[in-house]
Amino acid sequence: MDITADTPLDELATTRDQLRTAWLARKPGYDQRRADLERLRTAFRARIGSMDEAIRADFGHRSQHENLLSEAMIVLAEMDHAISHLRRWMRPRRAAVGWRFWPARAQIRPEPVGVVGILSPWNYPVNLALVPVVSAIAAGNHVYLKPSEHTPRTALWLRELLSEVFPADRVAVALGGPEVGAAFAALPFDHLLFTGSTAVGRKVMAAAAPNLTPVTLELGGKAPAVVCPDFDLRKAAARIATGKWFNAGQTCIGVDYVLVDEARRDAFVEALRAELTSRYGDFSAPHDYTRIINDGQYARLRGYVDDARRRGITVIEPLTGEADAAAHTRMVQDRIFPPTLVLDPPADAEVMRHEIFGPILPVVSYRSLDEAVSRIRSMDRPLALYPFSDDNRSVEKILQGTLAGGVTVNDTLLHFGAHDLPFGGIGPSGIGAIHGRTGFDTFSKLLPVFRQRRMAGSDLLKPPYRGFVDRMVRLLAK
Repeated sequence: MDITADTPLDELATTRDQLRTAWLARKPGYDQRRADLERLRTAFRARIGSMDEAIRADFGHRSQHENLLSEAMIVLAEMDHAISHLRRWMRPRRAAVGWRFWPARAQIRPEPVGVVGILSPWNYPVNLALVPVVSAIAAGNHVYLKPSEHTPRTALWLRELLSEVFPADRVAVALGGPEVGAAFAALPFDHLLFTGSTAVGRKVMAAAAPNLTPVTLELGGKAPAVVCPDFDLRKAAARIATGKWFNAGQTCIGVDYVLVDEARRDAFVEALRAELTSRYGDFSAPHDYTRIINDGQYARLRGYVDDARRRGITVIEPLTGEADAAAHTRMVQDRIFPPTLVLDPPADAEVMRHEIFGPILPVVSYRSLDEAVSRIRSMDRPLALYPFSDDNRSVEKILQGTLAGGVTVNDTLLHFGAHDLPFGGIGPSGIGAIHGRTGFDTFSKLLPVFRQRRMAGSDLLKPPYRGFVDRMVRLLAK
């Protein structure tokens, strides 16, 4: 299988033009949209096994269960949700005009925008490609997808899946590296979605700006978990471990650091140790632990740990303390980065200056909840926030004192899977939102339509403004 063939740059604009010409010739109505989604669901379900193989080959290894949970289940649920709600989403929505415009009426019509470009990432290469594809198709658009070059086998799998379901002038897939991605982002799409890092998001937005292409950016940031003094440490450790080490921490809404009350910091660390041991054993051959995607990402993560050690910060690798040199060498060769704790790093440590996007967890102690909130506020607004407390006053203090893209209280990650919750960041963590009806609306023009009646007061609004007209205008201005 050839996993190196890039889409020629001169084909990108041609394909985009073909997609738009076909869309203008026949904009998809309800029957086509529903049929498209149903065919996509059938084809996707039949290919789950090959999807799992492609993802595991790209990562070197990823747990089949993580693939099924984070890729297959979420995509199928998004398809089912769109199919079951599509007719209602497409209906015009009533809008009030107010008594001043009586007897006129108004509505908001969700209209497809045209061709949607989607730049999807490598960390969840199927989920984060197909979920927006589902929304864009449901909204009546044609789609041009550019998957990440860091998961080339999965990108080919996506192209084969979509070409089986859709004609080439309805959904197309471009393959290639940064050069293809840059040219893709510069195409005059009717909407462009990018999921990835904040740094690349800035470049995508700049590339789209000359065309005034509307953009939705799903980025990242340093998502904090705040463990309040009243919350059970073992329960917090278990749920935070899932939010951190699922997919080896390569999750945009994964827990990036934990704030825990100073008196219980060491107890929390011990609870994490116990949780990691119960999950991954002696770590000699961790079957359910995902590899780091490539050598560059591995080196970046190792640099964060090396920086912490040079600064004299306590670094704990709970599962590899007894491993011999040969075992360490094998882990490096296989890109197995062990779960690593960094205790109370200062704000200028590398591990606190950047989104970690890996299995390193800083544990930061605080003396008061106000101090914890101030720590979060001192950083860019994150994509996700995870307060842990059974005291609603503490939760509200955190929520009112901070602002994040999304929140799960007393757990992690789960708000991503709730279809009726919009998913998106704010500021450096993103622009706009997707999922469910929000995704449908993102890829639609919510067209306001004002309908005037035969008889209307506006017929009287013409010079000279005297008598009845003068009295009416003065009344309306009150």
